Amino acid sequence: MAKTEVILTNNVIGLGAESDHVKVDAGYARNYLFPQRLAIPLSSTNKRRLEVLRQRRADREAHEFNTMSEMAKGLGKLVCLVRVKAGEDGKMFGAVTAGMIADELKHQFDVTLDKKKIHLEHPIKTLGDHEVELHLHAEVKGTLKVRVESTTPPAPVVEATRPEAKGDGRTEKRGRRPERTEAAGSGEHKPRAAKGETGAKPERAPRAPRTEKAPKAEKAAKAEKAE
Repeated sequence: MAKTEVILTNNVIGLGAESDHVKVDAGYARNYLFPQRLAIPLSSTNKRRLEVLRQRRADREAHEFNTMSEMAKGLGKLVCLVRVKAGEDGKMFGAVTAGMIADELKHQFDVTLDKKKIHLEHPIKTLGDHEVELHLHAEVKGTLKVRVESTTPPAPVVEATRPEAKGDGRTEKRGRRPERTEAAGSGEHKPRAAKGETGAKPERAPRAPRTEKAPKAEKAAKAEKAE
């Protein structure tokens, strides 16, 4: 396929920036770069525009540098919260990706950031706080604190309340038993005391002297007869 040389008039990712001379396919230049005004054909007339393009490029890069530097300072103060599904043991179902972080930044803070600038060596697969590196510019890097939380309510909280409920019930039952025993004890002492007062045992005590009088009367009668 035929090649052609062009001068880029705008920054084209993967190809170059303003004032760069590049070789591209003739069809790509004719059908895309030229209609989008991203490049111009390389000619003696267009070479005169190189100085203007270089100045435009310098201005753009300076603006991007300042913008990304301010963004890095702002993002360093934020805590991006990402909620995921996890089991009771804390293991996540899936992982947190750069795209998810970019979506949460837009949703929570209205910050638009290309996910390609969020550098993750590996997707996040654990709950907790994580420091994520940001490649905002060729000369600007930053960090973002990402907090991963589970949407599943923690199970240990429910288990901790059950022993307390059982313990309260037992203490109430133990507290009632002494009251019942006291009431029962007071009820038993009263009948026993009544039986002791009105029983027949105290009346049988005088019978002993009656049996003793009989021998004395017989002795007296025998004495009289002897006289």
